[in-house]
Parts: sequence; structure tokens; C-alpha cells
Amino acid sequence: MNADPYSPSATDAFAALRTDEGRSLLAGLRDHDPAQELATATRLRREHPAALVSAALGMARLRQRAAAKFGAEDAYRMYFTPNGVEQATRASVAAYRAGRLAALGVRSVADLCCGIGGDALALARAGIRVLAVDRDPLTAAVARANAEELGLEGLIEVREADVASVDTSGYDAVFLDPARRGGRQGSAARSASVRGGGRATGGRIFDPEAYSPPLSWAVSAARTAKYAAIKIAPGIPHEAVPGEAEAEWISDGGDVKEAVLWFGTAPGTMRATLLPAGDSLATASPLPDPAAGPVGRWLYEPDGAVIRAHLVAEVAAAVSGRLIDPTIAYVTSDELVATPYATAYEITDVMPFNLKRLKALLREREVGILTVKKRGSAVEPEELRRKVKPQGPHSATVFLTRAAGAPTMLLGHPARV
Repeated sequence: MNADPYSPSATDAFAALRTDEGRSLLAGLRDHDPAQELATATRLRREHPAALVSAALGMARLRQRAAAKFGAEDAYRMYFTPNGVEQATRASVAAYRAGRLAALGVRSVADLCCGIGGDALALARAGIRVLAVDRDPLTAAVARANAEELGLEGLIEVREADVASVDTSGYDAVFLDPARRGGRQGSAARSASVRGGGRATGGRIFDPEAYSPPLSWAVSAARTAKYAAIKIAPGIPHEAVPGEAEAEWISDGGDVKEAVLWFGTAPGTMRATLLPAGDSLATASPLPDPAAGPVGRWLYEPDGAVIRAHLVAEVAAAVSGRLIDPTIAYVTSDELVATPYATAYEITDVMPFNLKRLKALLREREVGILTVKKRGSAVEPEELRRKVKPQGPHSATVFLTRAAGAPTMLLGHPARV
């Protein structure tokens, strides 16, 4: 589906994909090699309309990309738009969030700006009735198709509408996922008071008031419900978090995926949640920043969600640790303490930044597998690997950072906790 996703032709192309002929084409393209796409297109156009072949190849590419977020079993049954794949919530994160709402006793949710329906699907699978709203005709059609393909149409009503026109008073909770990418949709949104729904095209938007709809409108909508959740970019400034909201940063497999503003739960709380285990660190009274001190035997690398939630001090307290530098989120300690909120490393060498010395040390220890981590250093990992040329059967981890204000290299390996 390479056409403008907001044009009538794109909507027609999508409808064609849902015919028997379109479904058959997509089934045959499940394992196609994008490198052979020209040859594949030439072959298929002998038996099928060119426009349908183009649409099918485009959707096949989107399904391959979406498999990482939704899992192959669902992704190859679902339909997507290019921006829908980019902004859709990872299925594991959506399921976690739906589980939180279900645990609160929520049985119905108005999902505003639903996109291709990823969150609506997770909510429905948690047994929650969903009104999914998007103002873009194609996006709404895709969301409706996904509910049908996964057998959840009985719990999901998809409505093509401006979110500002939707009455949410009959629902237990409101969920909002404003578009956070610039371009056609985002520009239109910024020129109007409220534009709900369709996914933006172009680069990411970092100003919450440039979201579509703006964060201020989303917060106003959230305040009308007993419970609400607003999906936001993880880089949101803490000062932009409303005082009555709980702010949660979620990582999955060590990567920070999103932040959520919760209303009706724990006002003023900052929370870091780590999936897939579900460990959650939260406080409404953050500890003061820990003092900095010399690098000890153990180095702790806090999870990105912990750092975003400004809960590094809580991790430092748990491991009887200190910072290696007042501006760097590495914690050091003389004790090895198991914690799910940070990865521990045993540090064998602490030295000023010096590539020649590092190269000699790696050669001496026959290190050929080198993991490079950086925080507070301008040196790129690949550049360092090219210069030190690691060779040998052993492995090590090097941290390029600052300690006590000076460029520093720490050499070590993951701890066995």
C-alpha cells in the first residue's frame, strides 16, 4: 500500500485486499523475500491486477515489520498502515496496560485515536468492551478489519469520528494515544483546536502540545472519566506531567517503549515497569540524588525506564551504592546485590580514557568479543571497535563514561548474581 494513506485510492486498495483474491495473494506473500520483490511483482501481475499486486506487496512488507511488535501469529492475520506500524503499541506493553485497567475493575473503555487497533485488541482480550475511535477512514477500516480477523468484533466497536465529538460518559475509562509524528496529519492538527485520530507522517514530535490532539486536550478528556490512561513519548519532561497523574515508564526486554499518564490511580507517583517480568518500582516521594564517589568493584546500569522515571536514587539505595559522577546514571557499589532494576557488572579495570592503553590491555587478555557501552562520551562504539581491533577467544565489556568529571574507561564483565 504505497499510495497516500489518506486518499480514496488507498481505501479502495485496502478493500481489494480483503476480497478472496486479495487474501489469497497475501497468504502467498507471507514469506516473500523483499530483495526479490521486482521479480515477484512481475510474476504476480500476469494473473492479478497491477494495483492489487502493489497493495499486497506493500501490506506484506508491513506485516513483516509488524511481526516484531505483534508476534507472527497475529501480524500475518492483521492489516496495517505505514504510520500505524510505527506508532502502534507493542503487543506485550498493550497487554500489560490492559491488565492494569482490568485489575481496576474497568469493563468498558473509550479508545480515542485508536490507530490500527493494537490497544483495542489488547483491551478486548482482557475482557473489556471497547469503543475505538479514529477520524481517518482508512485507519478506522483497518482497525475494524483487525477486530474481525482476530475474532474480537463482538467486544470492539470502531467508529470513524473526530474524538472531540465522542461522548465518553458511558465508559469506565478513557484511553488516548495522540499521534506523535509530524507531517500532513500533524500539521493539520496544529492548525485546528482538536484533531483526533489519524497517524502523523514525518519525524517524531517532542513538544506535547504538538501532539495530535495536543496533550492539554488529552488531559482534559482524561479528567472526565473515573480512570484514564494517556500514552506519551518516554522523553516527556517531568514538569509536563499533571500533578494528579501517575507517570509510568515501561521498558520491554531492556528497551524503553513508552510512558503512560494514569488518572484515578496514584497521583504524583513516578513508576518504572520492566517487562516481560513485570517488576515495578514506584514512589511518590523520590529520594534525593545520591552522592558521587570512587568506582567500586561493582557497576550497576539502571534500566532505561528507571532512568526516565528519575528513580536511579532508589536503585542506588537498594544496592548501597553511589554515582560514579553527579551527571552520569551509573551506580557503583562495593557490594553485589541482586536487583531487577539494574544490570550488574564486575569492574576489573578503571583507567583514564586512552585508546592505546585499552588496545594493549585487550590484546594482553585476548579479548575478541567486546561489548561497548557509553554514557557521557562522544566516542561511538563502532569507531572504538575499529580502532582497538579486538581479537581472541575471551569477552569483555567496556564502559566509556565520566567518573569524577573526567573521561574514563571501565573494563569488566556481567556479574553472576
